Amino acid sequence: MIEAEYHEFVASDGRRLSWQRWLPSSAVRGYVVALHGIQSHGGGDEHSSRRLAEAGFEVCFLDRRGSGRNSEARGDAIHADRLVNDVRQFLVATRSRRDRDNPGAPVVLQAVSWGGKLAAIVASRCPGLVDGLALLYPGLKSRIRPGWWARFRLDLARRLEIRDKLVDIPLQDPALFTGDPDWQQFIRDDPLSLHEVTVGFLLANQDLDQQVDLAVTQVECPLLLMLAGGDRIIDNVATRELFQRFSSDEKRLLEYADAEHTLEFESSRDAFVADLLGWLEQVIVDD
Repeated sequence: MIEAEYHEFVASDGRRLSWQRWLPSSAVRGYVVALHGIQSHGGGDEHSSRRLAEAGFEVCFLDRRGSGRNSEARGDAIHADRLVNDVRQFLVATRSRRDRDNPGAPVVLQAVSWGGKLAAIVASRCPGLVDGLALLYPGLKSRIRPGWWARFRLDLARRLEIRDKLVDIPLQDPALFTGDPDWQQFIRDDPLSLHEVTVGFLLANQDLDQQVDLAVTQVECPLLLMLAGGDRIIDNVATRELFQRFSSDEKRLLEYADAEHTLEFESSRDAFVADLLGWLEQVIVDD
């Protein structure tokens, strides 16, 4: 059985950041660089990552700075560009390794939940680094939005440069992520899960949200969008509308009617992984 390897890379500001790799036992046919959600980390998508590796894809799952195995400055982000630059730097390193070991193999950027907005912006800014974009129940448009009072306080914090205060992430109920009781317990017990973020992170998130609508019009690589029909976190209606605005000539939208937010934790997960693999196979053919 393919098991995860644990690595670190040094970001351009000197921060050491954790990432996990599922390495195929045979020749690498493609590279998947994956981003996680606001609370989760690279270890939460073990099943799909292993399945992709068994099919010949090297899967590199990054732990966002301040998340997962990254213990320094938990829940914090200096600014939105810092988050974008971390991913860009890792993609550059991945493509360099690809060029050395498997020239011509595609590099796909994959993201789940909150990571979807970050991935879309990276793909729009760095088109030469991404051969395909897979967005799984992405946080491009959320159903859980701050009210006017929260927005007012955030704007005030920006003006006063209040950045270090910790704020609860408004997704504490595991039932929002899955209807499966065992996976709900897994979420409750996960020691690497993030429950608080700084005001600085919320400001970075706000800046990313303001960039999403324009960013999608600048994404031209092959695109896959997967939605969970029973999602209570993602605004599927608004996300479908946004899907139409991506500039990609090749784009595919799949929706799993009975699934809740985290497809990885649903009983139908083998179906979504099979569909993801089918799309990746097409990226290899078209690349």
